[in-house]
Amino acid sequence: MNRSNPKKFRVKSFGCQMNVYDGERMSEMLVDQGMSSAADGEDADLVVLNTCHIREKAAEKVYSDIGRLRGKDGKSPMIAVAGCVAQAEGKEISRRAPSVDIVVGPQAYHRLPELIERAKTGKKAIDTDMPAASKFDILPTRKKQARPTAFLTVQEGCDKFCTYCVVPYTRGAEISRPWADLVNEAQALVDGGVKEITLLGQNVNAWTSEDDKGKLQGLDGLIRALDGIDGLERIRYTTSHPNDMTEALIAAHGEIPALMPYLHLPVQSGSDRILKAMNRSHTTQSYLDILARMREVRPDIAISGDFIVGFPGETDADFEDTLAVVREANYAQAYSFKYSPRPGTPATVMDDQIAPEVMDERLQRLQALLNEQQYDFNKLALGRRTDILLERNGKLDGQLVGKTPWLQSVHIIAPELAIGDMVDVTIESAGPNSLQGKMTRREAA
Repeated sequence: MNRSNPKKFRVKSFGCQMNVYDGERMSEMLVDQGMSSAADGEDADLVVLNTCHIREKAAEKVYSDIGRLRGKDGKSPMIAVAGCVAQAEGKEISRRAPSVDIVVGPQAYHRLPELIERAKTGKKAIDTDMPAASKFDILPTRKKQARPTAFLTVQEGCDKFCTYCVVPYTRGAEISRPWADLVNEAQALVDGGVKEITLLGQNVNAWTSEDDKGKLQGLDGLIRALDGIDGLERIRYTTSHPNDMTEALIAAHGEIPALMPYLHLPVQSGSDRILKAMNRSHTTQSYLDILARMREVRPDIAISGDFIVGFPGETDADFEDTLAVVREANYAQAYSFKYSPRPGTPATVMDDQIAPEVMDERLQRLQALLNEQQYDFNKLALGRRTDILLERNGKLDGQLVGKTPWLQSVHIIAPELAIGDMVDVTIESAGPNSLQGKMTRREAA
């Protein structure tokens, strides 16, 4: 069946922030091809499902979306499945969902315009290669942004091969984007109205490149360079690996005001035995030592983490060790999940798989402790005066929502302000998930 030329598109991204970045770049590329983004409630001629493969349910959501897009009368938009599910299950997608026109992996989405041309002839278009040439060299220059915050991918892939993780298989080996490319993209984002940039990578603190003088730099050097961009007020980075947390990067948190006091550093388990089975290259003590050093240079830093409960072989004692690490680390926020076997990973065939009901009980206990810590951290903000960057409208009339330096959401009533304003507020109340504030003065936009 021949396809008409798509004029309206929609990109729906699942999963991590790197997928959000990839979705934005695909959108920019499609606009560069003469298409326009479909407005809310408007039908799209092309729908790109930019997928995540970290957990099983995330993959199943993709197939549910494909089913909804097919339409009762047999008509449907051109459907493209991109991202990590496309990389891992390209042939399976074509077999299970024949209505999909395009399958493209995360390292090949710069070829999306070519694949659309192929799909218009009625042929299936599949590209899950991991080409040596950088896709970033082909993507269009960053343009004016709709929001004051933006993601910037600096590093992709992973060489760590944790036994539960599909990233090395879907994103490939660790690569770092060149220094000049990142400085130029950051400058373009700021020129387009961005005030806060979050640097992204599967192991973002493994980034390294020569600078414009030929000197090898780590992530701390890149952050120092971006700190020199006029108009860039905030810098963040995620996700870090404990093995790549250098002393220079830790020191940067005490020396660069634009580098926000927030660190997301996954530990995954509090049991050294389980960490070894996961092929994590750190111990609980080396992890806690990093947090202690970070708090020395930046006492107010907010610490975030990731946890997997129910990894194969996890005993009650192992889980109690995880709770002990949580209590010592004292998180501002954290993410926790039940272990989900991913096809092709070593953990899938390990002995002593944990029963679902055991995982459920452990997850509930862990999340209760993490939620308590998050609420306690939020309550510490009561009476504090701090800047927030307004990012979106709230649900109430005149309400706007911004983020503190510690990545807490703050709601204020200020109809005279606008998204993108940096505002000085006093925190008046704290809930488990957000804060309420009152404007004390307005900074120049």
